[in-house]
Amino acid sequence: MNLFEDTNPRALKDLLAEIHNRTTALPDFQRDFVWEPGATQELIVSIANNYPAGSILRVRDAKRVFAAREFEGAPPLDGAKHTFLVLDGQQRLTSLYQAFYGVGEHRYYLNLGKLIDGADFEEAIFHVRAATKWAKAREDFALQARDLLLPLSVLKGGAGGFLQWLLQVTNPMPTHERTRRLDALTRLNELWIKTIDDYHFPVVTLSDETEPDALCTIFETLNRTGVKLSVFELLTARFWQQTINLRALWDKALTDHPVIADFEVDPYYVLQGISLASRKAPSCKRGDVLNLAASDITDWWDKVVLGLATGLEILRDDCKVMLPKWLPYQTMLPPLAAVLARAGSPTTAEAGGQREKLKRWFWCAVFGQAYESAPNSKSAKDVTGILPWLAGGDPPETVASFRFDPRALRDVTPRQRSIYRGAICLILGSGTRDFHTQAVITGKLMAEEGIDDHHVFPAAYLERRGVVPARLRDCVINRTLIDRTTNQMIGDRAPSDYLAEIRNTPDFPFETVLTTHGLPACADSPLLRDEYEAFLVWRQDRLWQEIQRVTGATVAADLEADDKDLE
Repeated sequence: MNLFEDTNPRALKDLLAEIHNRTTALPDFQRDFVWEPGATQELIVSIANNYPAGSILRVRDAKRVFAAREFEGAPPLDGAKHTFLVLDGQQRLTSLYQAFYGVGEHRYYLNLGKLIDGADFEEAIFHVRAATKWAKAREDFALQARDLLLPLSVLKGGAGGFLQWLLQVTNPMPTHERTRRLDALTRLNELWIKTIDDYHFPVVTLSDETEPDALCTIFETLNRTGVKLSVFELLTARFWQQTINLRALWDKALTDHPVIADFEVDPYYVLQGISLASRKAPSCKRGDVLNLAASDITDWWDKVVLGLATGLEILRDDCKVMLPKWLPYQTMLPPLAAVLARAGSPTTAEAGGQREKLKRWFWCAVFGQAYESAPNSKSAKDVTGILPWLAGGDPPETVASFRFDPRALRDVTPRQRSIYRGAICLILGSGTRDFHTQAVITGKLMAEEGIDDHHVFPAAYLERRGVVPARLRDCVINRTLIDRTTNQMIGDRAPSDYLAEIRNTPDFPFETVLTTHGLPACADSPLLRDEYEAFLVWRQDRLWQEIQRVTGATVAADLEADDKDLE
């Protein structure tokens, strides 16, 4: 029996349309969609450059052996008869479907003005949480036209959607201006939009005669494999002929600075740090790194490695980023390492002043989500702006332009990794104590006690109480670090129930421990009364106070859409 029905390329727009019309579905046993928006953006950049982005594996599902479900954000199956089940490619297809169909927690845009001015596609694409006032306002075509911001959802049907959009933009213009703008947008259509429109994934379709045990074996194998191309390995081979052994240098760096190994840093970030530090005009795009000279490595390797280790120690000790999973952005490490390499290590109290400024930059970048889009360009700007600031100049743009609306905390789930992880680190900054041992939580204790982020009001409890949408149950306001033993004890119980059990434990400092988590421990605590809305209000304000303290913000920005705007 031949397992393969065909191995033909399929147009991306057709694959997404099949998801939308429920021709293509997922096996119900597939894991949930987990990609962060930055990963989606990187994939779209690859597609716009016509780079290979892997293949898709699906099976013609005539036998209906497995239960099926729709892709996240797609119309519910509701009994519709699908044709295909996707075995490999769920994360890529889900992320692209949400981006090009304008669904999910984020909206994706192209800044056409930047593209017209010659910027790279990577610098022109960005995403915004759908719950913001900014995103809601950009549903208005007039604002899109004024700012030359193209929602990617315009492209869901292909280049034809873009052509209609650009005609709407240009038709009202005076003749001369219309001609000029139409020419510029037509060039973008040829350069980028048509590439996206014509993008094809290699698709392997398994026959409907494929046996279930074979499907299970294939699926298991796919989820164990996957190799990532490495610029570091390419440069290791290149510099070998010049008696520079990058692998040996990296091994020594891990030995000399264990904190780098602890944070599982990719050695590529050291090369990016060198690219930023060694150039008069800092830059760390892939091409810049590939063009590093042997002298750049010789002159800057040790300095950048030391800067990286010092930066990680600041994040771990002062910002309480205790484990790699809580680092909001790995892409912040190259500019941090480059700045510390260029600035050196003052022997006076100036070192303490620099440390405070770097911490403020970190928190502003985290809560301002500065590294969500075009991280390489942002790194170059920050290195250029931070160094004069450390020497007594004005703050860099990341700090000076920082704005935050605390209402965003109600919408921030683990997928908004920057704000979510930053909030968890802020909670740890209060000397947070374990609910089980009441010891101060450290990275070591997290591993030993199975401490992880969990719901304060259990999700199942809130669902029974009718709290919707799910993101309001899962938001960071309703999260804290809880050990495995305590979390099992909590189950789906009301806070008043499980907290009473903890509070009644002899000699356990209940109020002290609760307070270290930034949770209300007072007599009229909404936790003890099981009042979820009052709890959200209380803890949102508590976290906002901490954000103000670390960023220097004094006034809340008005950025979030009202609930009625999200209906």
